[in-house]
Amino acid sequence: MSKTTTIKRNISLTGDIKFTGLQLKEPMDVSAGFLGVKEALRHGAKEMGIVRSMRALLEMNQEDGFRCPSCAWPVPEHPSKIAEYCENGAKALADEATTDKIGADFFKEYSVEALSKLSDYELNKFGRLTEPLVLRSGKVHYEPISWEEAYQCIAEELHKLNHPDEAIFYTSGRSSNEAAFLYGMFARAFGTNNMPDCSNMCHESSGLALSKTLGIGKGSVKVDDLHGADVVLVVGQNPGTNHPRMLSALEKCKKNGGKVISINPLAETAMVRFKNPQKASGLIGSGTAIADIHLQIKINEDMALAKLMLKKLAALDTKNRGVFDHDFIQQYVEGYDELLADLKKYNESELLEQTGLLEEGVNAVVDLLASKTNIIICWAMGITQHKNAVETIQEYVNILLLKGAIGKPFAGTCPVRGHSNVQGDRSVGIMHYVNKTLNQKIKEHLGFEPPIKEGYDTVGAIKAMHEGKGKVFVCLGGNFVMAASDTAYTAKAIQNCKLTVQVSTKLNRSHLVTGDVALILPTFGRSEKDVKNGQLQFMTMESSTGKVRQSKGLLKPVSKHIKSEPEIIGMMANAYFKGDHAMSWAALAHDYKAIRELIDKTVKGFSDTSTRSKGHGYYLPNNVRERDFSKLPNGKARLTLNTLSGVLLEDDELLLMTIRSHDQFNTTIYGLHDRYRGIHNERRVIFLNEEDMQQRGIEKLQVLNLVSSYQGVARRAERFLAIPYNIPKGNCAAYFPETNLLVPIDEFADGSRTPISKSIKIRLEKV
Repeated sequence: MSKTTTIKRNISLTGDIKFTGLQLKEPMDVSAGFLGVKEALRHGAKEMGIVRSMRALLEMNQEDGFRCPSCAWPVPEHPSKIAEYCENGAKALADEATTDKIGADFFKEYSVEALSKLSDYELNKFGRLTEPLVLRSGKVHYEPISWEEAYQCIAEELHKLNHPDEAIFYTSGRSSNEAAFLYGMFARAFGTNNMPDCSNMCHESSGLALSKTLGIGKGSVKVDDLHGADVVLVVGQNPGTNHPRMLSALEKCKKNGGKVISINPLAETAMVRFKNPQKASGLIGSGTAIADIHLQIKINEDMALAKLMLKKLAALDTKNRGVFDHDFIQQYVEGYDELLADLKKYNESELLEQTGLLEEGVNAVVDLLASKTNIIICWAMGITQHKNAVETIQEYVNILLLKGAIGKPFAGTCPVRGHSNVQGDRSVGIMHYVNKTLNQKIKEHLGFEPPIKEGYDTVGAIKAMHEGKGKVFVCLGGNFVMAASDTAYTAKAIQNCKLTVQVSTKLNRSHLVTGDVALILPTFGRSEKDVKNGQLQFMTMESSTGKVRQSKGLLKPVSKHIKSEPEIIGMMANAYFKGDHAMSWAALAHDYKAIRELIDKTVKGFSDTSTRSKGHGYYLPNNVRERDFSKLPNGKARLTLNTLSGVLLEDDELLLMTIRSHDQFNTTIYGLHDRYRGIHNERRVIFLNEEDMQQRGIEKLQVLNLVSSYQGVARRAERFLAIPYNIPKGNCAAYFPETNLLVPIDEFADGSRTPISKSIKIRLEKV
């Protein structure tokens, strides 16, 4: 791909590629602490002002406040009364509640072509969107549009479609349960299950693996379980950047005598040492060493490691039958004999070589697993975004099942979700597949017949639009163009649409890569007051551990011309149905309690949500916590037979994993620093093993192009600076979304269809 891809309206997908002044420092050996507090306050003061910032921070994640707009890590049962947030949560709040804003005058001055030349960081920094806008056919400037005209525009385009499946309704994990429910019901009432969502790109692999083995696509632990665990495995996850409040739970685990194992190709700072900023000792002391053992595994060799550990544990159990929990296995698990027979096919030495690890470290972990019973395994994108992701997760579940570390306190599965309500969106009905039970409840309580044909997931939606089968694309939050794989392919797909609709808080590249006609519908941030009929409304979210809690904003909205997501969705549906439908869309748009009452009637596990979500909230049912596997075949949890990864590299290839910097959340770029890794004022870098650099004659800071070639198609991400780094030989890493260009649309996890963003085969070109 050239620097600027020529597509409709001459939009650049990368901005003008330029280096911003790299400053290299040594990677840090301690996370958070006073520096984290300083950065959190600095971002807040800069974006919101000191008074507005402190007022909001004091209410974030509090019982009567609003939920953090960043990650989905749960609020503990006994939160800090003044600072139940982390640096990244504070950055997310500052980014959302900034006092900078843009409207029609801004877009009159700047065309979409001019804006596309800017970086994603620069686009985000312009501020909040303040009024509805339209980019009309053949135009290059957004213009103001009334809300009523915007709703009518959407309704008219939907009515023009030959079939409901020509419309696609995408959902980001920032949405509330109320908005997601209403959105999902509108899509179904319209007649389609085309509801791709951000889960398809992150934890879909987790949901599928857990559903097949344990009967529910969610984790089984509560946050307090981590405090009392004997062993916590943190696999393919970087809590210090992606879920910093998790470090407090790991710290408590350590203080209570537990052991923490880090399994990751990178030795991330937060897993080395953590200074808890909620404590005086964390501000002035040396902090807490988090990882007792770090296994610096090669990218996507977790399957080999899990099999190796299982073989060693099985051998120990043969000598001492107390290693596996045979009573638990006998009562609750099937497939034991088959699994042990399958393990015999593998050679320990070959498995060890495949991982790239030293046997001493593996044995140390095996000894812990053998002697302990309260075991939790946590994982994130470093596990879910591979071709064999589903099977890898299943292999880790095998370990827990053999140890009986399921369905009891201080033990279980912990897939750590990213965006703050991505799990809640799925719970209330955002799914592309058909749920027969939910469909029956819809017919019974909502009064319409939902579609029974499976819809498009994210990859399927992109392909459909690329082929002209998807003509209207509605995006509830997020930055779809940059979040999805194969950026150029995705951009072309989006531009094939007749109409694209973005419900957003801030400007991003998805507002510049559009259909023939495009709408921007500005919406509330999580921290803003939402008053309907003279009453302050609240919404609900679900945490990573399945707890539903309310969220109530307190800041004055950035503009009187923006609307809430439920109102936008309700009025959009009302315009389409012209008031003639079993659901009272216009009324629901202004009555969130009524939406929750419908959720309670139709969605499994929700009940009396308007009352029970207050305060600490309530947990949704979780069969694993009750050791109830009755819905699985034979009524038992399933041990599974899984195969090794099949990634084979040519001599000149490396395996690339995409990663976040410390100054970003998903595709939102807050700044240009990644201080834990020693990278300052630059994002176009690639982390390389020094031996790989020497073999290829690559110098430090040499400019390289990254090229992936799949099925004869070469994809190129241009101009990255080579950084020698502590990463396994044959592996490399670089930031997304800049490297999403390299992920082929047809390469995804088996079963879950999650893009292979953590294991991309690339070659390096010297510039």
